[in-house]
Amino acid sequence: MSQYFSIDGQDVWNPANGPGTLFTRLAEAFVPVAGPSGIGVTPGDPDDHPIDGAAFAKFTDALIAEYRAASHPIQRALLEGFVATAAVLARRGGLALPALDGPAAVPSRDIPGGGAAGPDRLLELMAGHDRAMPL
Repeated sequence: MSQYFSIDGQDVWNPANGPGTLFTRLAEAFVPVAGPSGIGVTPGDPDDHPIDGAAFAKFTDALIAEYRAASHPIQRALLEGFVATAAVLARRGGLALPALDGPAAVPSRDIPGGGAAGPDRLLELMAGHDRAMPL
């Protein structure tokens, strides 16, 4: 069994049920942080997830900005797996992610081992995720 994710009608991911379900549940958990995810479910087919591109781009971009501004290494680590996956989906769907390309926000306080994250780590994660995410 597998799940299907499409952005505005374009297929972007076909994961097994485990990763697909975890991704949708994590997206729900991030709604209070980044707003509506745009990830839907087709009535009668719980394994089909049409994604509204505009909403998903806004959601993903907000999480990228949160990740890049996080000065705490644990906060960043908790965000990065989901954010890298979402960013791959957004790129596959042709969505713009301005927070990925611009400078990171300046953290409001210093945390040992912290500091704002540059795009390089996230781009490395995205490349690895892209190779592991079947269409």
